[in-house]
Amino acid sequence: MAAVAQAGAEALFQALFAGAAVGMGISDVSGRILDANQALADMLGYSISELRRLTVRDFAHPEDSPDTWASFAAVARGEKSYARREKPFPRKDGTTVYADMTSSLLRDGDGRPLALVSIMQDVTERRMLHARLWQQAVHDDLTGLPNRRLFLERMAEVFANPGAGRRVGVCYLDLDGFKAVNDTLGHDVGDRLLTAVADRIQQCVSRLGHLVARLGGDEFTVLVADSAGTEEVTSVAQSVLAALDAPFQVDGHQLSTSASIGIVERPVTGTSVADVLKAADTTLLWAKSDGKRCWRVFDPDRHDREITRSTLAATMPAALRRGEFILDYQPLVGLADGMILGVEALARWRHPQFGLLPPGRFIDVAEETGLIVPLGQWVLEEACRQASTWQAEGDGSGPYVSVNLAVRQVQDSGMVGVVERTLDRTGLDASLLQLELTESAFMATAGEPLKSLHALSSMGLRIAIDDFGTGYSNLAYLCDLPVHALKLAGPFIDGLTGPHGPDPAKERIVATLIRLAHGLGLTATAEGVETAEQAARLRDLRCDAAQGWHFGRPGPPDEIAQRLRTLPLGGQAPVVAS
Repeated sequence: MAAVAQAGAEALFQALFAGAAVGMGISDVSGRILDANQALADMLGYSISELRRLTVRDFAHPEDSPDTWASFAAVARGEKSYARREKPFPRKDGTTVYADMTSSLLRDGDGRPLALVSIMQDVTERRMLHARLWQQAVHDDLTGLPNRRLFLERMAEVFANPGAGRRVGVCYLDLDGFKAVNDTLGHDVGDRLLTAVADRIQQCVSRLGHLVARLGGDEFTVLVADSAGTEEVTSVAQSVLAALDAPFQVDGHQLSTSASIGIVERPVTGTSVADVLKAADTTLLWAKSDGKRCWRVFDPDRHDREITRSTLAATMPAALRRGEFILDYQPLVGLADGMILGVEALARWRHPQFGLLPPGRFIDVAEETGLIVPLGQWVLEEACRQASTWQAEGDGSGPYVSVNLAVRQVQDSGMVGVVERTLDRTGLDASLLQLELTESAFMATAGEPLKSLHALSSMGLRIAIDDFGTGYSNLAYLCDLPVHALKLAGPFIDGLTGPHGPDPAKERIVATLIRLAHGLGLTATAEGVETAEQAARLRDLRCDAAQGWHFGRPGPPDEIAQRLRTLPLGGQAPVVAS
Protein backbone atom coordinates (compact mmCIF):
# COMPACT_ATOMS: atom_id res chain seq x y z
CA MET A 1 0.00 0.00 0.00
CA ALA A 2 2.86 2.37 0.80
CA ALA A 3 4.35 1.84 -2.64
CA VAL A 4 1.00 2.56 -4.25
CA ALA A 5 0.55 5.74 -2.22
CA GLN A 6 4.05 6.93 -3.11
CA ALA A 7 3.44 6.27 -6.79
CA GLY A 8 0.21 8.20 -6.62
CA ALA A 9 1.91 11.12 -4.91
CA GLU A 10 4.65 11.19 -7.51
CA ALA A 11 2.07 11.10 -10.31
CA LEU A 12 0.17 13.97 -8.69
CA PHE A 13 3.36 15.98 -8.31
CA GLN A 14 4.29 15.40 -11.95
CA ALA A 15 0.84 16.49 -13.06
CA LEU A 16 0.99 19.62 -10.97
CA PHE A 17 4.60 20.26 -12.04
CA ALA A 18 3.89 19.91 -15.76
CA GLY A 19 0.59 21.76 -15.80
CA ALA A 20 1.46 24.64 -13.48
CA ALA A 21 0.87 28.15 -14.89
CA VAL A 22 4.00 29.38 -13.16
CA GLY A 23 7.51 28.31 -14.05
CA MET A 24 8.91 25.43 -12.03
CA GLY A 25 12.36 23.84 -12.12
CA ILE A 26 14.31 21.24 -10.21
CA SER A 27 18.08 21.29 -9.76
CA ASP A 28 20.49 19.25 -7.72
CA VAL A 29 22.52 20.82 -4.97
CA SER A 30 25.41 21.42 -7.37
CA GLY A 31 23.19 23.61 -9.54
CA ARG A 32 22.60 21.21 -12.49
CA ILE A 33 19.05 21.57 -13.81
CA LEU A 34 17.27 18.21 -13.58
CA ASP A 35 13.86 19.17 -14.89
CA ALA A 36 11.66 22.12 -15.85
CA ASN A 37 8.04 22.56 -16.82
CA GLN A 38 6.76 24.11 -20.02
CA ALA A 39 5.85 27.39 -18.34
CA LEU A 40 9.48 27.87 -17.27
CA ALA A 41 10.76 26.88 -20.71
CA ASP A 42 8.43 29.42 -22.33
CA MET A 43 9.47 32.07 -19.84
CA LEU A 44 13.17 31.60 -20.60
CA GLY A 45 12.80 30.90 -24.33
CA TYR A 46 14.34 27.42 -24.21
CA SER A 47 12.94 23.95 -24.74
CA ILE A 48 12.71 21.69 -21.72
CA SER A 49 15.44 19.45 -23.12
CA GLU A 50 17.73 22.47 -23.57
CA LEU A 51 17.18 23.52 -19.99
CA ARG A 52 18.17 20.06 -18.77
CA ARG A 53 21.60 20.60 -20.28
CA LEU A 54 22.17 23.87 -18.38
CA THR A 55 23.00 24.85 -14.81
CA VAL A 56 21.49 27.59 -12.69
CA ARG A 57 24.75 29.54 -13.07
CA ASP A 58 23.98 29.87 -16.77
CA PHE A 59 21.26 32.30 -15.69
CA ALA A 60 23.50 34.73 -13.85
CA HIS A 61 22.72 38.31 -14.84
CA PRO A 62 24.78 41.53 -14.59
CA GLU A 63 22.01 43.11 -12.47
CA ASP A 64 22.19 40.36 -9.82
CA SER A 65 22.75 41.75 -6.34
CA PRO A 66 25.88 40.45 -4.59
CA ASP A 67 23.94 38.36 -2.06
CA THR A 68 21.60 36.66 -4.54
CA TRP A 69 23.74 33.60 -5.20
CA ALA A 70 24.96 33.39 -1.63
CA SER A 71 21.35 33.08 -0.47
CA PHE A 72 20.53 30.22 -2.83
CA ALA A 73 23.84 28.48 -2.01
CA ALA A 74 22.86 28.54 1.66
CA VAL A 75 19.63 26.69 0.77
CA ALA A 76 21.56 24.12 -1.28
CA ARG A 77 23.86 23.44 1.72
CA GLY A 78 20.85 22.91 3.94
CA GLU A 79 21.52 26.03 6.03
CA LYS A 80 18.16 27.51 5.03
CA SER A 81 14.87 25.90 4.06
CA TYR A 82 14.08 28.34 1.28
CA ALA A 83 15.12 31.62 -0.33
CA ARG A 84 13.10 34.20 -2.24
CA ARG A 85 14.38 36.84 -4.62
CA GLU A 86 13.21 38.98 -7.50
CA LYS A 87 15.86 38.31 -10.10
CA PRO A 88 16.54 39.13 -13.75
CA PHE A 89 17.06 36.11 -16.05
CA PRO A 90 18.73 36.23 -19.46
CA ARG A 91 16.51 34.63 -22.11
CA LYS A 92 17.84 32.58 -25.00
CA ASP A 93 17.15 35.48 -27.42
CA GLY A 94 19.26 37.91 -25.36
CA THR A 95 16.39 39.76 -23.74
CA THR A 96 15.75 39.83 -20.02
CA VAL A 97 12.81 38.52 -18.04
CA TYR A 98 12.27 39.43 -14.39
CA ALA A 99 10.90 36.73 -12.10
CA ASP A 100 9.89 36.43 -8.47
CA MET A 101 11.63 33.13 -7.58
CA THR A 102 11.27 31.01 -4.47
CA SER A 103 13.63 28.02 -4.05
CA SER A 104 12.86 25.33 -1.46
CA LEU A 105 15.09 22.47 -0.30
CA LEU A 106 14.15 18.80 -0.70
CA ARG A 107 15.89 16.32 1.62
CA ASP A 108 16.39 12.55 1.35
CA GLY A 109 15.23 10.02 3.94
CA ASP A 110 18.25 10.75 6.10
CA GLY A 111 17.63 14.51 6.00
CA ARG A 112 20.52 15.30 3.67
CA PRO A 113 20.01 18.05 0.98
CA LEU A 114 18.82 16.33 -2.18
CA ALA A 115 17.48 18.92 -4.62
CA LEU A 116 15.99 22.37 -4.95
CA VAL A 117 12.53 23.09 -6.33
CA SER A 118 12.20 26.62 -7.68
CA ILE A 119 8.92 28.37 -8.48
CA MET A 120 9.20 31.43 -10.73
CA GLN A 121 6.53 34.01 -11.53
CA ASP A 122 7.09 36.45 -14.39
CA VAL A 123 6.94 40.01 -13.00
CA THR A 124 8.40 41.78 -16.03
CA GLU A 125 5.24 43.76 -16.85
CA ARG A 126 4.80 44.80 -13.23
CA ARG A 127 8.42 45.89 -13.11
CA MET A 128 8.10 47.86 -16.37
CA LEU A 129 4.98 49.57 -15.05
CA HIS A 130 6.84 50.47 -11.88
CA ALA A 131 9.70 51.83 -13.95
CA ARG A 132 7.32 53.95 -16.03
CA LEU A 133 5.63 55.29 -12.91
CA TRP A 134 9.02 56.07 -11.37
CA GLN A 135 10.10 57.77 -14.58
CA GLN A 136 6.99 59.94 -14.48
CA ALA A 137 7.42 60.64 -10.78
CA VAL A 138 11.01 61.87 -11.05
CA HIS A 139 10.99 63.53 -14.47
CA ASP A 140 9.43 66.74 -15.68
CA ASP A 141 6.39 66.20 -17.93
CA LEU A 142 7.17 69.17 -20.17
CA THR A 143 10.93 68.90 -20.77
CA GLY A 144 11.68 65.30 -19.83
CA LEU A 145 14.47 66.46 -17.56
CA PRO A 146 14.85 65.12 -14.02
CA ASN A 147 12.57 67.03 -11.69
CA ARG A 148 13.04 68.46 -8.21
CA ARG A 149 12.45 65.07 -6.55
CA LEU A 150 15.17 63.30 -8.53
CA PHE A 151 17.54 66.23 -8.13
CA LEU A 152 17.09 66.09 -4.35
CA GLU A 153 17.54 62.31 -4.35
CA ARG A 154 20.84 62.66 -6.23
CA MET A 155 21.93 65.41 -3.87
CA ALA A 156 21.07 63.16 -0.92
CA GLU A 157 23.18 60.36 -2.44
CA VAL A 158 26.16 62.72 -2.65
CA PHE A 159 25.81 63.75 0.98
CA ALA A 160 25.26 60.15 2.09
CA ASN A 161 28.71 59.29 0.68
CA PRO A 162 30.91 62.29 1.52
CA GLY A 163 34.20 60.47 1.11
CA ALA A 164 37.56 62.04 1.81
CA GLY A 165 37.63 65.58 0.47
CA ARG A 166 34.56 65.15 -1.74
CA ARG A 167 33.15 68.44 -3.02
CA VAL A 168 29.83 69.33 -4.58
CA GLY A 169 28.77 72.13 -6.88
CA VAL A 170 25.35 73.46 -7.86
CA CYS A 171 24.39 75.93 -10.58
CA TYR A 172 20.92 77.32 -9.91
CA LEU A 173 19.64 79.23 -12.92
CA ASP A 174 16.56 81.24 -13.76
CA LEU A 175 15.65 82.62 -17.17
CA ASP A 176 15.69 86.42 -17.45
CA GLY A 177 12.40 88.02 -18.49
CA PHE A 178 10.63 84.74 -19.25
CA LYS A 179 7.32 86.02 -17.84
CA ALA A 180 7.15 88.52 -20.70
CA VAL A 181 7.03 85.63 -23.20
CA ASN A 182 4.05 84.06 -21.45
CA ASP A 183 2.31 87.41 -21.09
CA THR A 184 2.76 88.51 -24.71
CA LEU A 185 2.83 85.29 -26.75
CA GLY A 186 0.96 82.89 -24.51
CA HIS A 187 1.83 79.92 -22.35
CA ASP A 188 1.98 77.48 -25.28
CA VAL A 189 4.85 79.44 -26.82
CA GLY A 190 6.39 79.78 -23.38
CA ASP A 191 6.26 76.01 -22.85
CA ARG A 192 7.91 75.33 -26.19
CA LEU A 193 10.61 77.87 -25.38
CA LEU A 194 11.23 76.11 -22.05
CA THR A 195 11.55 72.80 -23.87
CA ALA A 196 14.04 74.28 -26.33
CA VAL A 197 16.04 75.83 -23.50
CA ALA A 198 16.06 72.53 -21.62
CA ASP A 199 17.38 70.73 -24.72
CA ARG A 200 20.23 73.23 -25.11
CA ILE A 201 21.23 73.05 -21.47
CA GLN A 202 21.06 69.25 -21.55
CA GLN A 203 23.23 69.05 -24.68
CA CYS A 204 25.70 71.48 -23.16
CA VAL A 205 26.01 69.80 -19.77
CA SER A 206 25.27 66.10 -20.29
CA ARG A 207 28.53 65.60 -22.20
CA LEU A 208 30.29 66.67 -19.01
CA GLY A 209 28.47 63.99 -17.03
CA HIS A 210 26.47 66.38 -14.83
CA LEU A 211 22.80 66.13 -13.90
CA VAL A 212 20.46 68.80 -15.30
CA ALA A 213 17.05 69.19 -13.65
CA ARG A 214 14.05 71.45 -14.01
CA LEU A 215 12.82 72.56 -10.61
CA GLY A 216 9.68 74.21 -11.95
CA GLY A 217 8.66 77.29 -13.90
CA ASP A 218 11.74 78.67 -15.62
CA GLU A 219 14.18 77.42 -12.97
CA PHE A 220 16.83 74.79 -13.71
CA THR A 221 19.73 73.30 -11.78
CA VAL A 222 22.98 71.61 -12.68
CA LEU A 223 24.49 69.22 -10.14
CA VAL A 224 28.26 68.73 -10.22
CA ALA A 225 28.36 65.72 -7.91
CA ASP A 226 32.15 65.47 -7.70
CA SER A 227 33.41 68.98 -8.15
CA ALA A 228 37.08 69.63 -8.74
CA GLY A 229 36.66 73.16 -7.40
CA THR A 230 34.92 76.45 -8.01
CA GLU A 231 36.63 76.90 -11.36
CA GLU A 232 34.97 73.77 -12.75
CA VAL A 233 31.50 74.85 -11.64
CA THR A 234 31.89 78.40 -12.95
CA SER A 235 33.04 76.90 -16.25
CA VAL A 236 29.78 74.94 -16.39
CA ALA A 237 27.83 78.15 -15.76
CA GLN A 238 29.72 79.98 -18.49
CA SER A 239 29.00 77.13 -20.92
CA VAL A 240 25.29 77.32 -20.15
CA LEU A 241 25.19 81.09 -20.67
CA ALA A 242 27.05 80.68 -23.98
CA ALA A 243 24.63 77.94 -25.08
CA LEU A 244 21.70 80.33 -24.59
CA ASP A 245 23.25 83.16 -26.62
CA ALA A 246 21.79 82.11 -29.97
CA PRO A 247 18.09 83.00 -30.45
CA PHE A 248 15.38 80.32 -30.45
CA GLN A 249 12.92 79.75 -33.28
CA VAL A 250 9.55 78.97 -31.70
CA ASP A 251 6.29 78.92 -33.71
CA GLY A 252 7.59 81.47 -36.18
CA HIS A 253 8.93 83.73 -33.43
CA GLN A 254 12.62 84.45 -32.98
CA LEU A 255 13.05 84.61 -29.23
CA SER A 256 16.13 85.57 -27.27
CA THR A 257 16.60 84.66 -23.65
CA SER A 258 19.37 84.65 -21.11
CA ALA A 259 19.81 83.30 -17.62
CA SER A 260 21.03 84.42 -14.22
CA ILE A 261 22.97 81.73 -12.35
CA GLY A 262 23.77 81.32 -8.70
CA ILE A 263 26.76 79.07 -7.94
CA VAL A 264 27.59 77.20 -4.76
CA GLU A 265 30.71 75.03 -4.51
CA ARG A 266 31.99 73.60 -1.24
CA PRO A 267 33.15 70.43 0.56
CA VAL A 268 30.36 67.96 1.27
CA THR A 269 31.54 67.54 4.84
CA GLY A 270 30.34 70.32 7.10
CA THR A 271 27.27 71.32 5.12
CA SER A 272 23.92 69.84 4.07
CA VAL A 273 21.58 69.65 1.10
CA ALA A 274 19.37 72.34 2.65
CA ASP A 275 22.34 74.67 3.26
CA VAL A 276 23.58 74.29 -0.32
CA LEU A 277 20.16 74.95 -1.84
CA LYS A 278 19.53 77.95 0.40
CA ALA A 279 22.91 79.40 -0.55
CA ALA A 280 22.24 78.74 -4.25
CA ASP A 281 18.90 80.54 -4.05
CA THR A 282 20.54 83.51 -2.35
CA THR A 283 23.30 83.66 -4.94
CA LEU A 284 20.78 83.50 -7.79
CA LEU A 285 19.13 86.61 -6.36
CA TRP A 286 22.55 88.31 -6.38
CA ALA A 287 22.99 87.50 -10.06
CA LYS A 288 19.52 88.92 -10.77
CA SER A 289 20.16 92.10 -8.81
CA ASP A 290 23.64 92.56 -10.32
CA GLY A 291 22.27 92.96 -13.83
CA LYS A 292 21.15 89.48 -14.97
CA ARG A 293 22.76 87.49 -17.82
CA CYS A 294 25.58 86.62 -15.43
CA TRP A 295 26.67 84.21 -12.72
CA ARG A 296 27.65 84.85 -9.14
CA VAL A 297 29.47 82.61 -6.67
CA PHE A 298 28.23 82.38 -3.10
CA ASP A 299 30.20 84.76 -0.89
CA PRO A 300 29.87 84.14 2.88
CA ASP A 301 30.86 87.74 3.69
CA ARG A 302 28.22 89.18 1.38
CA HIS A 303 25.69 86.75 2.80
CA ASP A 304 26.52 87.86 6.34
CA ARG A 305 26.09 91.49 5.32
CA GLU A 306 22.68 90.75 3.85
CA ILE A 307 21.64 88.82 6.94
CA THR A 308 22.67 91.86 8.95
CA ARG A 309 20.60 94.09 6.67
CA SER A 310 17.58 91.83 7.12
CA THR A 311 18.06 91.94 10.88
CA LEU A 312 18.31 95.73 10.82
CA ALA A 313 15.15 96.02 8.72
CA ALA A 314 13.27 93.71 11.09
CA THR A 315 14.40 95.46 14.27
CA MET A 316 14.24 99.09 13.10
CA PRO A 317 10.56 99.78 13.96
CA ALA A 318 11.05 98.60 17.55
CA ALA A 319 14.37 100.49 17.74
CA LEU A 320 12.55 103.73 16.95
CA ARG A 321 10.06 103.04 19.72
CA ARG A 322 12.80 102.10 22.21
CA GLY A 323 14.86 105.22 21.50
CA GLU A 324 17.94 103.42 20.19
CA PHE A 325 18.73 106.21 17.71
CA ILE A 326 20.85 109.23 18.65
CA LEU A 327 22.20 112.25 16.79
CA ASP A 328 25.77 113.40 16.44
CA TYR A 329 26.57 116.81 15.01
CA GLN A 330 29.42 117.90 12.74
CA PRO A 331 30.43 121.60 12.52
CA LEU A 332 30.00 123.56 9.29
CA VAL A 333 32.66 126.28 9.38
CA GLY A 334 33.03 129.51 7.43
CA LEU A 335 36.31 129.40 5.51
CA ALA A 336 36.84 133.16 5.57
CA ASP A 337 37.05 133.47 9.37
CA GLY A 338 36.71 129.94 10.83
CA MET A 339 33.31 130.79 12.32
CA ILE A 340 30.94 127.93 13.18
CA LEU A 341 28.00 128.62 10.91
CA GLY A 342 26.00 125.48 11.53
CA VAL A 343 26.06 121.78 12.25
CA GLU A 344 24.91 118.77 10.30
CA ALA A 345 22.76 116.27 12.22
CA LEU A 346 23.92 112.69 11.63
CA ALA A 347 21.90 109.75 12.92
CA ARG A 348 23.53 106.88 14.83
CA TRP A 349 21.93 103.61 15.89
CA ARG A 350 22.94 102.10 19.22
CA HIS A 351 22.07 98.58 18.17
CA PRO A 352 22.02 96.02 21.01
CA GLN A 353 23.65 93.37 18.79
CA PHE A 354 25.89 95.28 16.35
CA GLY A 355 26.93 98.23 18.49
CA LEU A 356 26.99 101.87 17.35
CA LEU A 357 26.09 102.01 13.66
CA PRO A 358 26.79 105.00 11.37
CA PRO A 359 24.09 106.10 8.90
CA GLY A 360 25.76 104.27 6.03
CA ARG A 361 24.81 100.97 7.70
CA PHE A 362 21.08 101.59 7.99
CA ILE A 363 19.82 104.59 5.99
CA ASP A 364 19.49 102.63 2.74
CA VAL A 365 17.68 99.87 4.67
CA ALA A 366 15.27 102.46 6.00
CA GLU A 367 14.70 103.80 2.48
CA GLU A 368 14.02 100.33 1.06
CA THR A 369 11.51 99.47 3.80
CA GLY A 370 9.77 102.85 3.91
CA LEU A 371 10.91 103.41 7.49
CA ILE A 372 12.91 106.41 6.31
CA VAL A 373 9.80 108.58 6.77
CA PRO A 374 9.28 107.96 10.52
CA LEU A 375 13.05 107.88 11.08
CA GLY A 376 13.45 111.16 9.18
CA GLN A 377 10.69 112.77 11.21
CA TRP A 378 12.42 111.73 14.42
CA VAL A 379 15.75 113.15 13.19
CA LEU A 380 14.05 116.42 12.23
CA GLU A 381 12.30 116.68 15.60
CA GLU A 382 15.40 115.85 17.63
CA ALA A 383 17.71 118.14 15.60
CA CYS A 384 15.31 121.08 15.86
CA ARG A 385 14.86 120.49 19.58
CA GLN A 386 18.63 120.55 20.09
CA ALA A 387 19.10 123.59 17.86
CA SER A 388 16.42 125.45 19.82
CA THR A 389 18.42 124.74 22.99
CA TRP A 390 21.52 126.32 21.45
CA GLN A 391 19.34 129.17 20.22
CA ALA A 392 18.08 129.81 23.77
CA GLU A 393 21.61 129.60 25.19
CA GLY A 394 22.77 132.12 22.59
CA ASP A 395 20.05 134.65 23.39
CA GLY A 396 18.22 133.98 20.14
CA SER A 397 21.24 133.20 17.99
CA GLY A 398 22.87 129.87 17.35
CA PRO A 399 24.23 127.62 14.64
CA TYR A 400 21.75 126.48 12.02
CA VAL A 401 21.13 122.74 11.97
CA SER A 402 21.25 120.86 8.68
CA VAL A 403 19.03 117.78 8.32
CA ASN A 404 19.11 115.31 5.43
CA LEU A 405 15.87 114.44 3.62
CA ALA A 406 15.33 111.25 1.60
CA VAL A 407 13.35 111.00 -1.64
CA ARG A 408 10.34 109.46 0.12
CA GLN A 409 10.25 112.32 2.59
CA VAL A 410 10.30 114.89 -0.18
CA GLN A 411 7.48 113.09 -1.98
CA ASP A 412 5.40 112.87 1.18
CA SER A 413 2.48 115.26 0.73
CA GLY A 414 2.49 116.03 4.45
CA MET A 415 6.12 117.13 4.59
CA VAL A 416 5.40 120.86 4.81
CA GLY A 417 3.00 120.30 7.70
CA VAL A 418 5.53 118.12 9.51
CA VAL A 419 8.19 120.85 9.30
CA GLU A 420 5.76 123.56 10.39
CA ARG A 421 4.59 121.58 13.41
CA THR A 422 8.15 120.67 14.35
CA LEU A 423 9.27 124.30 14.31
CA ASP A 424 6.21 125.28 16.37
CA ARG A 425 6.80 122.55 18.97
CA THR A 426 10.52 123.21 19.36
CA GLY A 427 10.39 127.01 19.06
CA LEU A 428 13.28 126.99 16.56
CA ASP A 429 13.52 129.93 14.23
CA ALA A 430 13.07 128.71 10.62
CA SER A 431 16.24 130.53 9.57
CA LEU A 432 18.23 128.11 11.76
CA LEU A 433 17.02 125.02 9.85
CA GLN A 434 18.62 123.75 6.65
CA LEU A 435 17.23 120.77 4.74
CA GLU A 436 19.67 118.79 2.58
CA LEU A 437 18.59 116.75 -0.45
CA THR A 438 20.76 114.78 -2.86
CA GLU A 439 20.66 115.54 -6.57
CA SER A 440 18.61 112.38 -7.20
CA ALA A 441 16.09 113.55 -4.61
CA PHE A 442 15.79 116.89 -6.37
CA MET A 443 15.20 115.16 -9.70
CA ALA A 444 12.16 113.51 -8.08
CA THR A 445 10.58 116.82 -7.04
CA ALA A 446 8.45 117.53 -10.10
CA GLY A 447 4.83 118.51 -9.43
CA GLU A 448 3.62 118.59 -5.84
CA PRO A 449 7.04 117.89 -4.25
CA LEU A 450 8.44 120.98 -5.99
CA LYS A 451 5.55 123.03 -4.61
CA SER A 452 6.39 121.68 -1.16
CA LEU A 453 10.00 122.81 -1.49
CA HIS A 454 8.89 126.30 -2.48
CA ALA A 455 6.53 126.35 0.49
CA LEU A 456 9.35 125.31 2.83
CA SER A 457 11.66 127.95 1.38
CA SER A 458 9.02 130.63 1.82
CA MET A 459 8.94 129.75 5.53
CA GLY A 460 12.48 131.10 5.78
CA LEU A 461 14.49 127.90 6.12
CA ARG A 462 17.47 126.99 3.93
CA ILE A 463 17.62 124.21 1.30
CA ALA A 464 20.89 122.66 0.14
CA ILE A 465 21.84 120.13 -2.53
CA ASP A 466 24.04 117.48 -0.92
CA ASP A 467 26.91 115.65 -2.69
CA PHE A 468 26.61 118.03 -5.62
CA GLY A 469 28.51 116.94 -8.72
CA THR A 470 28.16 113.17 -8.23
CA GLY A 471 24.67 112.74 -9.66
CA TYR A 472 22.71 113.90 -12.66
CA SER A 473 22.38 117.66 -12.63
CA ASN A 474 19.90 119.36 -14.91
CA LEU A 475 21.31 122.86 -14.66
CA ALA A 476 18.26 124.44 -16.32
CA TYR A 477 16.06 122.74 -13.73
CA LEU A 478 18.43 123.93 -11.01
CA CYS A 479 17.57 127.54 -11.83
CA ASP A 480 13.92 126.94 -10.84
CA LEU A 481 14.63 125.18 -7.56
CA PRO A 482 14.38 127.02 -4.22
CA VAL A 483 17.98 126.19 -3.34
CA HIS A 484 20.29 128.22 -1.12
CA ALA A 485 23.49 126.14 -1.02
CA LEU A 486 25.47 123.55 -2.93
CA LYS A 487 27.50 121.03 -0.94
CA LEU A 488 30.44 119.81 -3.00
CA ALA A 489 31.04 116.05 -2.78
CA GLY A 490 34.04 114.81 -0.82
CA PRO A 491 35.72 112.89 -3.69
CA PHE A 492 36.37 116.21 -5.48
CA ILE A 493 37.95 117.67 -2.36
CA ASP A 494 40.29 114.68 -2.06
CA GLY A 495 41.88 115.78 -5.33
CA LEU A 496 43.03 119.11 -3.92
CA THR A 497 45.96 117.42 -2.19
CA GLY A 498 47.95 114.24 -2.67
CA PRO A 499 51.42 112.72 -2.55
CA HIS A 500 52.14 114.18 -6.00
CA GLY A 501 50.31 117.45 -5.51
CA PRO A 502 46.73 118.40 -6.40
CA ASP A 503 44.80 116.68 -9.18
CA PRO A 504 44.42 119.44 -11.81
CA ALA A 505 41.18 118.02 -13.22
CA LYS A 506 39.49 117.76 -9.83
CA GLU A 507 40.72 121.19 -8.83
CA ARG A 508 39.20 122.66 -11.98
CA ILE A 509 35.92 120.88 -11.24
CA VAL A 510 35.85 122.29 -7.69
CA ALA A 511 36.60 125.81 -8.96
CA THR A 512 33.89 125.49 -11.62
CA LEU A 513 31.29 124.25 -9.12
CA ILE A 514 32.08 127.12 -6.74
CA ARG A 515 31.72 129.65 -9.56
CA LEU A 516 28.46 127.95 -10.61
CA ALA A 517 27.07 128.25 -7.08
CA HIS A 518 28.03 131.90 -6.83
CA GLY A 519 26.69 132.62 -10.32
CA LEU A 520 23.30 131.25 -9.20
CA GLY A 521 23.39 133.29 -6.00
CA LEU A 522 24.07 130.23 -3.84
CA THR A 523 26.71 129.44 -1.23
CA ALA A 524 29.19 126.62 -1.71
CA THR A 525 30.10 124.22 1.11
CA ALA A 526 32.88 121.66 0.73
CA GLU A 527 32.42 118.25 2.36
CA GLY A 528 35.13 115.89 3.55
CA VAL A 529 37.84 118.48 4.27
CA GLU A 530 40.55 116.63 6.17
CA THR A 531 43.71 118.74 5.91
CA ALA A 532 44.79 122.33 6.36
CA GLU A 533 46.09 122.30 2.78
CA GLN A 534 42.63 121.45 1.47
CA ALA A 535 41.05 124.16 3.60
CA ALA A 536 43.58 126.73 2.37
CA ARG A 537 43.06 125.83 -1.28
CA LEU A 538 39.27 126.02 -0.88
CA ARG A 539 39.66 129.43 0.74
CA ASP A 540 41.74 130.55 -2.25
CA LEU A 541 38.96 129.29 -4.55
CA ARG A 542 36.48 131.42 -2.55
CA CYS A 543 34.51 128.48 -1.21
CA ASP A 544 32.15 129.77 1.49
CA ALA A 545 32.09 126.98 4.06
CA ALA A 546 33.42 123.52 4.79
CA GLN A 547 33.00 120.52 7.01
CA GLY A 548 35.17 117.50 7.69
CA TRP A 549 37.55 116.02 10.21
CA HIS A 550 39.90 119.00 9.88
CA PHE A 551 37.23 121.16 11.52
CA GLY A 552 35.76 118.54 13.81
CA ARG A 553 34.44 115.01 13.76
CA PRO A 554 30.77 114.29 14.40
CA GLY A 555 30.11 114.29 18.12
CA PRO A 556 27.38 114.57 20.75
CA PRO A 557 25.55 117.86 21.41
CA ASP A 558 27.59 118.71 24.50
CA GLU A 559 30.79 118.89 22.43
CA ILE A 560 29.19 121.45 20.13
CA ALA A 561 27.88 123.34 23.16
CA GLN A 562 31.38 123.40 24.66
CA ARG A 563 32.85 124.85 21.47
CA LEU A 564 30.11 127.48 21.36
CA ARG A 565 30.72 128.44 24.99
CA THR A 566 34.47 128.59 24.44
CA LEU A 567 34.16 130.76 21.37
CA PRO A 568 30.71 132.14 20.50
CA LEU A 569 29.38 132.47 16.99
CA GLY A 570 31.20 135.12 15.03
CA GLY A 571 34.56 134.48 16.68
CA GLN A 572 37.52 132.50 15.47
CA ALA A 573 36.66 128.80 15.85
CA PRO A 574 39.54 126.56 16.88
CA VAL A 575 40.74 124.08 14.31
CA VAL A 576 40.59 120.40 15.31
CA ALA A 577 43.40 118.38 13.80
CA SER A 578 42.38 115.34 11.80
